[in-house]
Amino acid sequence: MPTPKEESEVLMNDLLPLAKRMLSEDGEFYPYAGLMRIGGEIVHIGAKVEGTDHPDSRSVIELLTRKLKESVQASEAKATAIVFDVRIIPPGKSEKMDAIQVSLDHAEGFSAEVFFPYSIENERSVVFQRTFAQKGNGTMFSDANA
Repeated sequence: MPTPKEESEVLMNDLLPLAKRMLSEDGEFYPYAGLMRIGGEIVHIGAKVEGTDHPDSRSVIELLTRKLKESVQASEAKATAIVFDVRIIPPGKSEKMDAIQVSLDHAEGFSAEVFFPYSIENERSVVFQRTFAQKGNGTMFSDANA
């Protein structure tokens, strides 16, 4: 029986190739999400902010969060993930750099923010640095049992 952390990692690993491909092809990507259904099926989720072709990432993340919380409240998900682009200072570094951030939450209490720092070289080649993670805020499932 997989642990909540292992299930969350399966979800993350299913979602990550899309961000990597979009970075390689376009040099950027809009936030997107995914969830793991109770039975283990993974569903990818996108969001379109009405009224604009180029929404700010925060608006997209808010819309994705609402969509995921609806699935959680309907007891349709046991794990969720939101994938987006950030600028961070990785451990041991002194300057900000780009990173893919994956916010993971699991119904059984696991929550993590995983960062994949990267640079784009030779226009299309995405080079990843050392991945790191920190404890997440666990908000996706916090209201589900209320």
